Amino acid sequence: MKKVLLVLVVLLMLVAGWFWIALHWSYSNGERAGWVQKFSHKGWLCKTWEGELSMVAMPGTVPEKFEFTVLSDDVARQINAAMGRRVSLHYEQRVGLPGSCFGDTRYYVDQIQVFDELPIGQGGYVVPGSVSGQPTPAKPAVPAQPAEPRPAQ
Repeated sequence: MKKVLLVLVVLLMLVAGWFWIALHWSYSNGERAGWVQKFSHKGWLCKTWEGELSMVAMPGTVPEKFEFTVLSDDVARQINAAMGRRVSLHYEQRVGLPGSCFGDTRYYVDQIQVFDELPIGQGGYVVPGSVSGQPTPAKPAVPAQPAEPRPAQ
């Protein structure tokens, strides 16, 4: 009976150690910038904040979606306050957490930075820190010049 109890205690300690390592060890970390378009508090028993960041690489292209999880209520409040504004989210990717009790994704956001909005003028863009604040006209496209042939050697 003591051996069975000892085996159960050792198994329980191994499982607890695995969860501790999975929760505190980061496989990767980084930042993603875009606009938070969806953010909700969901789950049956274990409620987590789940969100979706829309990232646009170039104007006119289809946005890429970055799904993420937030465990901190303070960070969740900051994200809710920044809805509709351009943000940068710092995340840590964690692997090895079973089930959805720790979130629906492997990407856990722990910091947010909100960017100031830059007004966009007609046919141009605004350079941050410009004195006049007027849009700078876009540069016209220069037609490509054919390369001169090289002399044979």
